[in-house]
Amino acid sequence: MNQRQMITTAAASLMSLAMLTSPAMAQDAAKEKCFGIAKAGQNDCANLSGSHSCAGQSKVDNDKGEWKYVAAGTCKTMGGMSMDDAKMGMKKS
Repeated sequence: MNQRQMITTAAASLMSLAMLTSPAMAQDAAKEKCFGIAKAGQNDCANLSGSHSCAGQSKVDNDKGEWKYVAAGTCKTMGGMSMDDAKMGMKKS
């Protein structure tokens, strides 16, 4: 295989990979962070207070600083808060 064929093949592979990941990105766009609904040990990532930086490290249920990804538009109906609401709630505490 000559150099031109290798470059063409590599470019085609990268474009195919990009097309495969696009639906995943669209799926993430259909989600939002919802604070105050995560059960202990079931948060998705770092909390607002900065006391931990990893998923699964929440200590109590429904902590205002912990969050989970939920389908966009469903957070309020689940009793959750936006990031701004959670920050304000933590300042009052």
